[in-house]
Amino acid sequence: MNKRFASLLLALLLLALPVLGLVSCDDGVGDTVTLYVYNWGEYMSDGSEGTLDVNEMFEEWYYETYGVRVKVNYSTYSSNESMYAKLSSGSVHYDVVVPSDYMIERMIAEDMLAELNYENMPHIGNIHPDFFGPDAIYDYYDPDNKYAVPYMYGMIGIIYNTTMVEADDPSLGSWQLMWDERHTGNILQFNNSRDAFGTAQYFLGLDVNSSDEAEWRKALEKLKEQKHVLQGYVMDEIFNKMENGSAAIAAYYAGDFLAMYENNEDLEFFYPAEGTNLYVDAMCIPKTSRNKEIAEAYIDFMLTEAPAVANAEYTYYASPNTVVRENEEYIEYMNSIKEGGYELMYNTDTVWTSSYKNLGGEQLIMFNELWEELKSDIQVGLPIYIICAVILVILIGGGTFLGVRKKIRDRY
Repeated sequence: MNKRFASLLLALLLLALPVLGLVSCDDGVGDTVTLYVYNWGEYMSDGSEGTLDVNEMFEEWYYETYGVRVKVNYSTYSSNESMYAKLSSGSVHYDVVVPSDYMIERMIAEDMLAELNYENMPHIGNIHPDFFGPDAIYDYYDPDNKYAVPYMYGMIGIIYNTTMVEADDPSLGSWQLMWDERHTGNILQFNNSRDAFGTAQYFLGLDVNSSDEAEWRKALEKLKEQKHVLQGYVMDEIFNKMENGSAAIAAYYAGDFLAMYENNEDLEFFYPAEGTNLYVDAMCIPKTSRNKEIAEAYIDFMLTEAPAVANAEYTYYASPNTVVRENEEYIEYMNSIKEGGYELMYNTDTVWTSSYKNLGGEQLIMFNELWEELKSDIQVGLPIYIICAVILVILIGGGTFLGVRKKIRDRY
């Protein structure tokens, strides 16, 4: 090949690379930095339906402030356990993750999280003192405030369809509704080990952080007892099922109830009288982060008023951020979704709650084995037996027929 032609071809190829997306370009200022954020599904305002796109806002703010282009690569997970499995595999590197309290405690114990530099977070003072600081009561998962910045919090309760559950149903107000045989086939349980066990433990009055295996087995038996009334184990699928009326009852998070209520006003919600879980989800930086200072800037940006209010309105979850909780427009917005919507999320004093703690060592192994036992112990009903028997007869009959045909061919 002619050297001049080869040089020209190489130059054209290099010019084309940014267009093809093979190289990040910054208009001559420098390369674009990718910030990898891993969060729960539907848990950050993304610009849909007229909402603010807070990731895009951060990208613009960071460039205007530091002259560096950042692209947020945002992906989601459906449970703490799936997030943990992905990070612990070592096959991926994220800069910001948003686990729940007990999982943060586990990740700290396993040295998976980086200590935060709060000098890079001037808005940390926006977090309510109940959730961050020397007098905090909800920082049990990170008592020294080294690794996590609270993002959202909430409580678990029961969602039910008022057209399918009568107003005088004796199980209303109790976890008993999740075991009520009158609603067989219309009940949804968490496909999430800790929350599923929690429903049984609160119902039975057991400690959700017990070190006694016998107590965990009591909860397991209660969950096995429930299986024949369930329609299924779900996470994000709950939205469609409850909104379109294909299920009547489900245990889930209060903030998500408000999201479902917007699409189906036949739905109602209560916190069970026996008590329930109060959880905190917080922003953390994995030790494997390759852009720690930008990640800290990202977390701090989410504490400022515009993105903090946008995220609270988008998720309907309770915010630990004082600039959100004191925002009159936000309070009106929550109450416009449902009368008493703000009170539902923020009045935790009328409900008995406890929080999950990390289950370490042998206790965690035992717990995982119990969950596997529950999920593998599938009750097979009579219809399934009949179907299997029919299939077996067909297979045997088909095999006999083929065998006879083969003998006939062999004879002739």
